[in-house]
Amino acid sequence: MWPATLFRQFLPASLTMRKLSLLLLLLPLLLAYPVRAQELLAEVRVTTENVTISDRQLVQQMQNDMQTFLNTRSFTRQTYRPQEKIRCRFFVGIRQIPQNGTYVATVRVLSTRPVYGTGYETNLLSFADPSWRFNYTPQNPIDYSENTFVGNLSSLLTFYAYIIIGMDQDSFASLGGSPYYDRARIVLSNAASQNSTNEQDDGWKDLGPDNRYWLLNNLQDPQLEAFRTGIYAYYRRGMDIFITKPEEARASIATALQGVQQAVQRRPGTLLARSFFTTKSDEIANVFRSSPDQQQKVAVATLLSEVDPTNSAKYQSIVRQP
Repeated sequence: MWPATLFRQFLPASLTMRKLSLLLLLLPLLLAYPVRAQELLAEVRVTTENVTISDRQLVQQMQNDMQTFLNTRSFTRQTYRPQEKIRCRFFVGIRQIPQNGTYVATVRVLSTRPVYGTGYETNLLSFADPSWRFNYTPQNPIDYSENTFVGNLSSLLTFYAYIIIGMDQDSFASLGGSPYYDRARIVLSNAASQNSTNEQDDGWKDLGPDNRYWLLNNLQDPQLEAFRTGIYAYYRRGMDIFITKPEEARASIATALQGVQQAVQRRPGTLLARSFFTTKSDEIANVFRSSPDQQQKVAVATLLSEVDPTNSAKYQSIVRQP
């Protein structure tokens, strides 16, 4: 450690030796805890559907407040550099205003992940939440507490922040998103049990096959773990090396799809698989169309047509591609 005498010539006389000693003691602690950057680079778009809001500034401020909440809050203890922030978008379509200050909306949440060594962004999450119900007034900031329910809007934004971060972590480390799904579970439990506001929201409960309750339930279901480990193989061992090692990348992606197949066989019609193929079907088809291995193309097209029959014609084009 540098001697105190070295600092004296740079310090004002009012700084006593006792204060200097305290500063020197605290300096290592300050250096040990770097400032945490926010994890998300979110874009929010709020529109009105079949409703009229005369004050357009209210819609703009609602949009800005949601975006500010997502982009300025730290949801983890990780340090994210600016280029590492997770890009995501929230499309909020207000469709009802049951009473002044209360809104019902349909929301689509999208998140992407960069592919290593390229400028390509691959989709991670594309999920349509059929019903957000929340209170909002421009004068009140959007606030959240992990221990108590504050409001449904902050709970919804925080829940999806953890889902986005968890899926991003799953793509970089096998089952790496588990701690963030646990945090999302806390949000869900607090919101589902609250009765302090008029914001009762069925999306927090087991009341529909395609809501956020089932999205999280699927992500935490041990029977669907093969899906999550497959996600890691798809991105980290597949897409991230595709430019330099395309044959190895395709083999890893094919293995990942086998994991998805196992999950679908255990939980037929699972929401997680349907969301995955909504997001990835075009990309998967493009990856294998250019494969020189006809046997691999046939095997992948057959597997995909079985687990995702809705896009069967798209997958059959893999085999027909010369």
